[in-house]
Amino acid sequence: MNHRDLTRRTAILVLAGLLGLPGGGPAAAPGTASAAEGAGAAGTAGAETGTGHAGTSTALTGTQAAKEPAKTAGTPAAAETEPYYAKVLEAWQKEKVPAGAGELVIDAAAPAGQSDRAAFAAGPLEGEARALQWKGTGENWVEYRFTAPSDGLYEVHVSYRPLPSKGIGGAILWDVTLDGGRPYRESSSITLYRDWRDERPIRKNDDGDEVRPRSVEVSDWKQVALSDGGGAYGGPLLWRFTAGEHVLRISGSEPVALEKLILKAPRTVPAYTEAAAAYPAEAAAAKSPTNDSAAVQTIQAEDLLYKNDTSIKLFSDTDARTVPASKGRITYNTVGGRRWLYHNQEITWKVNVPVTGRYKLAFRTLQNQFAQKSSFRTIRIDGQVPFRELTAFRFPYDSDWRGTVLGPEEGEPYGLYLTAGEHTVSMAVTHAPLKPVLIGIEELTELLRTVEDDLRSLTGGIVDRNRTWKLQQELPDLTPRLHEAAKRMVTLADSLQEINGGKDSLSQGIRTSAEDIRELLEKVDDIPYYTDELSSIKEKISGFTETLLQQPLQLDELYLAPADREFPDMEASCLSSTLGTARNFVYSFDARNSLNNMDDRVLNVWVQRGRDYVDQLQQLSDELFTPETGIKVKVNLLPNAQLLVMSNAAGVQPDVALGLTQDLPVDYAIRGSVHDLSRYPDFKEIQRKFSPGSWLPLHYNGGYYALPETQSFQVLYYRKDILKGLGLPVPQTWDEVYALLPVLQQHSLNFYLNPKDFTPFFYQNGTDLYRPDGLKTALDTPEGFRAFKMWTDLFNTYALEKEVPSFYQHFRRGTMPIGVSDYNLYVQLAAAAPELGGRWGIAEIPGVKQADGSIVRWAGGGQRTSVIFEKSNKKDQAWAFLKWWVSDEVQERYGNDIEAVNGVAFRWNTSNVKAFAKLPWKREDAEVILQQWRWYKDIPNLPGGYFLEREINNAWLRSVVDGLNYRTSLETAVLDIDRELRRKQQEFGFVDTSGRVVRTLDVPAVKQPWEGVDPNAE
Repeated sequence: MNHRDLTRRTAILVLAGLLGLPGGGPAAAPGTASAAEGAGAAGTAGAETGTGHAGTSTALTGTQAAKEPAKTAGTPAAAETEPYYAKVLEAWQKEKVPAGAGELVIDAAAPAGQSDRAAFAAGPLEGEARALQWKGTGENWVEYRFTAPSDGLYEVHVSYRPLPSKGIGGAILWDVTLDGGRPYRESSSITLYRDWRDERPIRKNDDGDEVRPRSVEVSDWKQVALSDGGGAYGGPLLWRFTAGEHVLRISGSEPVALEKLILKAPRTVPAYTEAAAAYPAEAAAAKSPTNDSAAVQTIQAEDLLYKNDTSIKLFSDTDARTVPASKGRITYNTVGGRRWLYHNQEITWKVNVPVTGRYKLAFRTLQNQFAQKSSFRTIRIDGQVPFRELTAFRFPYDSDWRGTVLGPEEGEPYGLYLTAGEHTVSMAVTHAPLKPVLIGIEELTELLRTVEDDLRSLTGGIVDRNRTWKLQQELPDLTPRLHEAAKRMVTLADSLQEINGGKDSLSQGIRTSAEDIRELLEKVDDIPYYTDELSSIKEKISGFTETLLQQPLQLDELYLAPADREFPDMEASCLSSTLGTARNFVYSFDARNSLNNMDDRVLNVWVQRGRDYVDQLQQLSDELFTPETGIKVKVNLLPNAQLLVMSNAAGVQPDVALGLTQDLPVDYAIRGSVHDLSRYPDFKEIQRKFSPGSWLPLHYNGGYYALPETQSFQVLYYRKDILKGLGLPVPQTWDEVYALLPVLQQHSLNFYLNPKDFTPFFYQNGTDLYRPDGLKTALDTPEGFRAFKMWTDLFNTYALEKEVPSFYQHFRRGTMPIGVSDYNLYVQLAAAAPELGGRWGIAEIPGVKQADGSIVRWAGGGQRTSVIFEKSNKKDQAWAFLKWWVSDEVQERYGNDIEAVNGVAFRWNTSNVKAFAKLPWKREDAEVILQQWRWYKDIPNLPGGYFLEREINNAWLRSVVDGLNYRTSLETAVLDIDRELRRKQQEFGFVDTSGRVVRTLDVPAVKQPWEGVDPNAE
């Protein structure tokens, strides 16, 4: 089938899906046709505007802006997202909606309605006479009915106290609706934060290095205004209430206690000149009774009062001026950096002001993560932004540590009027200055996508340089849209440069893209030849979003000085820098962490993970394993698995290695380097802890050479809002995926599938990858050919995207509202997409329905593993350590500890199903993952097996990209795989030189889903 036939086929599928007709392809799911018909007009109208976020094409005013959803090109009306808060606020300002008057207090313990009475309890709590306890037993809602006294804009404040959560409690994420609808997009990601403090004192290990402290929750009552969870605005969100009765509904899942809700008139933040003019007349420089002025205070930034995210970390810095000095040891003397860069992450410090007066503030900062890119912080004193300039204070790029004084770049520092006593200083990450640019990139990306779609429809996806185009006749509106795109790029680049305070790589990249488009416009009729180049420009521009959202900043010290006093030197002198460099050079020869420096009296464990994982394991071993067994353990960081090969050649090898990819144990076992764990009498007991499919990659020649440690999973991710708007169900089978694709594609949406993930199709169709004896592949069976055709047809016939640089970004924007992905996407969405709170979910991956009606959902995922080396003279001690390491209690403790230290981005995806069920996953998500776990089945590792994955992917390329017949392509792959398998079998003595089989590999068979999961599902 050629490309024109494929395009025609896709068009037939779309038409069949719209009309509910058979014959063109799989029938649409029930209700699909009507959903498509009802949404089609809106989707077309949106596309005709040629803009992305259609809220900019039609001005909405007053309550219209608050109630009408913004139209996105190609998105159906029912699935449209609400307008951004910025657009709604602009409409309110045009309408001159007044600020609200007075204050209205709502008793949180007396809701008008709730989803499940068992999920809530009212009564006294922790010093409050009445409070509503939201138990966090799953997704629930509570609503309040109240009467607003007058029409106007209000802030909504809430008095709350976080309640203990399963494992490490996350932020409290709410979806807030007013009178049955969201007034703006950001109301679905309202975030209330927990407060955390680093444990003190900081422990040291045997080498004298500090061990990064875990975070401990500091729970107390606090009152905050509802604000955007994405950190896109410097102040609280405003809510418009007309005079009369309203219903406010709050939906969420995290446990929290609520004391009251308060509607308040908006606080106006003055400019600095206004704030300074309002200071008391006697507010000169702070004068001490015994001195001319109060002393300058230096606060070590790492000695924070609390932080609102466990991801915010302490770091060790070796700069000569950094205090305390590291002296060749890991010393956690700074905070922030690359772990303090995302929305609303806030750090708070305590300062004691000796006398009332005017002070100034400065910081010792390092902001060098992204060349020439500035970072922004909202700075609060006692929880309030004192004046407008601190709503988004800019910290410019610098390659080295610098002193940053709170004030304008040119001029006197800002004065802060502080009364004697205790105060707090807080700094929170904000994207407020960048929000217009981020919206502009979203709109520009959508515009380029419509251009790309139109070009591909015109050309059928073929770049045919022998064909002459007359683009002005065939797509007359295309060149105006490209001119508009180039114009927007220049505007965005100028805005970004102004916000940043100078040129950076992002603004230059956007400007370069504008020049590329203008070059294409010089020969309009040649543009169809460069569709891929336009696609690259679109992805490049879209990719800037992630970098813009990262705002790193590292702090060493804070300085509070009376207005008339000078700050101390905040930067190292040339002499001290030179001496510091020399000292660090000398310290670099310290061999305490050298892998070659092993003590034969202890169990040597090498871990191929980051430093935080190593420190946490060492700490846990010292605390639990050594006292229990008497076996002392030394844990070292293994930077690269290749060092195991080199160390073996050098005669230096550990007893145990952790964190190895699942292909390495068998690779080492073939060469006699690792120990067969199945020889231990209690191995069977350990084996039962893990799914049968997880053992397939670890089996070789009758033995098992590793234990599973962590395990990824494949699940179906879907946008609840978009699928609901389209009237589409969550697909359970691949046939149901075929049925929803026409409706998705009608609205310029699509389904995501990683082109390299082939295991579900073969396993679900009843074929294994190797024959039972392990000597040949099993792909050349009727089931194998059917599976391969099913896999490639999704791209050939059903028009799935062949290349998707970032499913995460497409999922966030809604252009790919459904798809199959792994554990990494779950962590990304949980940690960095607060605006999607409550709008996405996961389900088991689509499967193949059997004759009895059951659905087979086999899929792999990938694992990290633990091994014992054959040369170890402490194998029994090593086995005792591995059994301890993979035990239920230790895996649960380690998972909670590593997340407490590093945040949700370090969620421990243990292979131990009992420990997994006790980690802080959302209840409904954990149930889905556990059900999918029953169908876990990974790829066996055999001598020469590395050729299997390579050649199957080559076969996919031949069929999907080159258009080769699927059967011919797979047969070629089978020949190549079997040839390499035979070569390796001869090398390792399974087949002699004449081709006679000497011994077989006997690959274990996994045919039934694992029943061991079921007792653990909660």
